[in-house]
Amino acid sequence: MWLLAVLVPLFKLYMCGIKVLLYQMFHRSFTLPVLPKQNGRVAIVTGGTRGMGYETAKHLTSLGMHVIIAGNEREEGSAAVRRINEECSEGKAEFVFLDLTSLTSVRQFVQTFRDRRLPLHVLINNAGTMLVSERKTEDGFEFHFCLNYLGHFLLTNLLLEVLKKSGSQSCCTRIINMSSATHYAGVMDMEDLNKRIVYSSHAAYSQSKLALVLFTYYLQEQLMSGGFPVTVNAVDPGMVDTALYDNLWSLAKMLKKPVAKILFRTPAEGASISIYAAAAAEMEGVGGCYLYNGEKTQSSELSYDSELQVKLWKKSCELVGLQEA
Repeated sequence: MWLLAVLVPLFKLYMCGIKVLLYQMFHRSFTLPVLPKQNGRVAIVTGGTRGMGYETAKHLTSLGMHVIIAGNEREEGSAAVRRINEECSEGKAEFVFLDLTSLTSVRQFVQTFRDRRLPLHVLINNAGTMLVSERKTEDGFEFHFCLNYLGHFLLTNLLLEVLKKSGSQSCCTRIINMSSATHYAGVMDMEDLNKRIVYSSHAAYSQSKLALVLFTYYLQEQLMSGGFPVTVNAVDPGMVDTALYDNLWSLAKMLKKPVAKILFRTPAEGASISIYAAAAAEMEGVGGCYLYNGEKTQSSELSYDSELQVKLWKKSCELVGLQEA
């Protein structure tokens, strides 16, 4: 039983990876259209100090945005904003500390942001980790679940009022959640979200990415029914050559290197879908989508389960100490 609980998620995740690589072998990366200027608009990008997050922050800054990079590496963050501000004269980038594995840090970040009385037009929940060994956060949550999903769930909800006030019926504010094709392999065990019974890093990662899609659809439905000028979309960047793969097994890491050079997307290519969702005129007022390679795509069948969406929302509110409303 234990062996199956470990091997099945591993097999399902690697099968997802193979399917993505086959797609990328025969399809070019999505090319960004010309995007409208974003002067005067404010964005928050989590995990924006490197990889796709950095490329996203840089591009949005070049469009004239004030981009706040939220991350937990101060030196890396300072270096990132220095490079961006040297290259992009249109907008402005800054770094603000945020540890998504700490609910206290998330609350402090939001309070600091709200105290500045800035509007917020784009929130990109980009930060993530993959295949880390079993560990718990300071609040006792499984690491993937908290960093990839639960921290972003709390961050989004605490910023929701600012997002609502910053939007208008003719110009919605936008929330973008970074998911992955691995969500197709994900299973939500509502009785064991922290993977305490049997730990599998592959199952934990897939679950966290599925949670983001379920969260996207439920939140969009609530915002739409309330008539609020905020849209929420999930994006899938494909397989991108970033540090996310540093935790692969030694053999898998060796095999990945030559394949990555040929078939993986570059960080800039991977970031294009987040940038598109954040700034494209075609995405104005469009929410509740799963975007892959520039197109609206069907996510997993499980992600459309409305009962599961509600259960996850309620459980997440309970875990982070929010009222369900």
